Amino acid sequence: MTTEGVRTTAPAAPAGGTGRSTKRGVLGRVSWGLADQAVTSMINFAVGIYVARELGVHAFGVFSLAWLTYGVVLNVSRGLATDPLMVRFSGVPEAAWRAAAARSSGTALAVGATLGAVCLLVGLGLGGGVGSAFACLGVALPALLLQDSRRFAFFAAGTGRKAFTNDLVQGAALVPAMVVAARVGTVSAFLLAWGAAAAAAAGYGFLQSGVRPRVTRARGWLREQRDLGSRYLVENVSLSGAGQLRAYGLGAIAGVGAVGAVRGAELLQGPFLALLMGLSLVTVAEAARVLRRTPQRLGRFCLLLGGGQAGAALLWGAALLLMPDRVGHLVLGDVWHSASQLIVPATLGVAGAGLGSGAAAGLRALAAARRSLRCQLFASACYLGGGLGGAALAGTVGSAWGVATATACGSAVWWRQLRAALREHHDNPIPEVRTP
Repeated sequence: MTTEGVRTTAPAAPAGGTGRSTKRGVLGRVSWGLADQAVTSMINFAVGIYVARELGVHAFGVFSLAWLTYGVVLNVSRGLATDPLMVRFSGVPEAAWRAAAARSSGTALAVGATLGAVCLLVGLGLGGGVGSAFACLGVALPALLLQDSRRFAFFAAGTGRKAFTNDLVQGAALVPAMVVAARVGTVSAFLLAWGAAAAAAAGYGFLQSGVRPRVTRARGWLREQRDLGSRYLVENVSLSGAGQLRAYGLGAIAGVGAVGAVRGAELLQGPFLALLMGLSLVTVAEAARVLRRTPQRLGRFCLLLGGGQAGAALLWGAALLLMPDRVGHLVLGDVWHSASQLIVPATLGVAGAGLGSGAAAGLRALAAARRSLRCQLFASACYLGGGLGGAALAGTVGSAWGVATATACGSAVWWRQLRAALREHHDNPIPEVRTP
């Protein structure tokens, strides 16, 4: 097993005509990543829109709290299970990938079952609408995390088409589940529908790969990947945890409706966030391939990646500002009025995140977990401080501007650390090793 700073090798590219074939391979993998995330984002968008339109701002705020809690748990699972898989088992022989995918998905399932039980107990203790939502989220978490781990395993193997098909199955299963949930008319019903569709897709993932989640091997996986997994866990949870604390703080300062307004603004950014998340599925693996083949091009690759995402975010934000009010009401219902006031700061925040993600992909490829951890902790502290400080000064709008400012500061730190890591890699190259 490799350690931080030690890279696995990919099979050498055949001589002659490699440029075109390499570019086609990269474009193909990126295309499947974007297509897969488009389906996933449409699923999430559909659930959010149903709740916003059918249940109103307050219920949408309750749903948003459950959604953000899911985000925290999802990042725990990714930090421990799928992020090490993407860094160390992208492009390895199939036998090594299958063994790693079984242990990684088993770890994700164990995380879902453990934290799902915690959410269930907390929900039963809270009672009321919020408690019911958290209890139902706890029931859905194992299926949600297992399905997510399947997607990352397919991308690590370079078979994004299977991840895309898996998400199509989830979307198809969600349609009848959402119809039933709409008739019930509660946040809990929508959360259970979402989890049921994920369970169907996770089961189909077994048929696609033949890889069963090995829960009994989760402890061994955590032990073997602890040098990366522990840092990625803290890194991921610091970001999602900051978002969760911001939501709780914003709700306490400005009311639950303010949380719904922020979530509504995020939904307006949905198509671009789909692009951002779709690229994130493949950028670490692609950056690792660039590092192995032409390490001197890694910095340029990350700059093009981050700059392209930031530019696309600004273009999407400009389109949102030109959108007529009647279209906004059609999409978000009563949530539109409050969400539309946050378009400019939300756009700038997403652009900053897109720019920083290019540097983050480079640090992951370099396995510079210590540097990426420092970056994420700083960015998360800025996010939380900006979001709550802005809310105290100017309510929901102030919170949005505080987050936009914090994201720009965090992006600058990401790039500074990537430059330092690239200099270290150039000055002290580490011999490559093969993953058994």
